[in-house]
Amino acid sequence: MTSKRKISAQMRKIHSKDTKPELTLRRALWQEGIRYRKNYADLPGKPDIAILSSRIAIFVDGEFWHGYNLSDEEKRLHHNKQYWINKIKNNMKRDKKVNQRLKAMGWTVIRYPAKYVMNHTDECTTEIIQEIAYLNQKSSR
Repeated sequence: MTSKRKISAQMRKIHSKDTKPELTLRRALWQEGIRYRKNYADLPGKPDIAILSSRIAIFVDGEFWHGYNLSDEEKRLHHNKQYWINKIKNNMKRDKKVNQRLKAMGWTVIRYPAKYVMNHTDECTTEIIQEIAYLNQKSSR
C-alpha cells in the first residue's frame, strides 16, 4: 500500500498545463507553420491549443483524469476509490458540456489522449493539418 503522503506528493507533480504531450504537439504544429493560442481562456474549457484562424480547439487529455479506460482504472484505485471515480466521471461530464458549447459556437473540437500524442505526434499533426485544409476549403465555397 502506498501512504497518503506519497500519494499526495505524486498528485502535486501532475501539471494541468504545459505538459510534455502538449509541448510536443505544440512544437510539431509550430514547425508546420501553424499558429495558435495556448490555454486559451476566452473559450469554454480553456483549450490547450486554439487555432483561431480555423476555429479549432484542441485538448490533450490525461487518460486518468478524463476517464479513458475508466473501468481499468477503477480496479487499480485503492485509496478514496469513490472520490476518484466521482471526480473522473464529473470531468467526463464537463468535457462533454465543453465540447457541446464549443460546437454551438462554431468551433471544431479535437481531443487526444496524452499517450496517443506522445506515440503518434505525426499522425496528430497530419490530422490537424487536414482539418485546417478542410475547414478552409469549406469556408471558401
